[in-house]
Amino acid sequence: MSDQPSSTSDLSDKDRLRIEANRQRALNLRLARLTAHPYGAAKSRPPETAVAVKSHGVNVIKVSGSKFIDSGGGFLIEQRTGGSKEEEPSVDEKEPEVDSVPLPVEFDECLECGDRFADSWLMATFGYKVCDACRDNDGKHSLITRTEAKQEYLLKDCDLDKREPVLKFISRKNPHNVRWGEMKLYLHIQIEERALQVWGSEENLVKEKELRDEKREVTKVKKYNKRLKELRMDMRSSLYDKRETSKAHTHSWDEDEVYNVEEDTYTRKCESCGHQETYEKM
Repeated sequence: MSDQPSSTSDLSDKDRLRIEANRQRALNLRLARLTAHPYGAAKSRPPETAVAVKSHGVNVIKVSGSKFIDSGGGFLIEQRTGGSKEEEPSVDEKEPEVDSVPLPVEFDECLECGDRFADSWLMATFGYKVCDACRDNDGKHSLITRTEAKQEYLLKDCDLDKREPVLKFISRKNPHNVRWGEMKLYLHIQIEERALQVWGSEENLVKEKELRDEKREVTKVKKYNKRLKELRMDMRSSLYDKRETSKAHTHSWDEDEVYNVEEDTYTRKCESCGHQETYEKM
């Protein structure tokens, strides 16, 4: 234990004391490990010794194959003796197999240009086979609200929601008032196709619209005449009430009296207003 390598002859007494203290600390650390695991060490293992080596200006202490670096702060840092290369996975460990079977891609033919495409906004949103290059937002492929579709093409709710195929739509907030319900926007060209499916032809749709317009005009005229008649009656009643309140009516009785023999009563009639009065004579 007192033998020291020749490399330590140039060290000062202070360095030697520090190295000796580190060596004793390393031995105590090793002894503590053996005490914690007494059956892990082989019986034929030779007694462990600590050797201090100075490498690249750093004091390194070797204890039975383990290296400890003197940090200079009173504790040792264990250094692995193995290579610096990270442990590589063993050859026996196989990587999990990945199902690399390609999924079949379905291509649709564009109704406008005839080219084949895999995906587009109109196809994904409304199921309409038109590629993004041929999409006309302001013209043929514009959007229409549900209310406008029902009024312009005379469609019912069942024509939009239940008739096959059910038309797709997108929901947007009402720009007129945020508190109102969301608008349902349909593809205009699909609404036109649905109207032809319901009415059979464009001529039938035009005739039905004209017929409904005529009925609507007749209804308006009837309502107008009814309202005008009510106003006239109100005017007459107000004038009559004014006359009655402004001047009390005095009956001018007819000179001819009608005698009822069975009841023994007399009846006379006002010449101005037509009021009849029945009375008895004593």
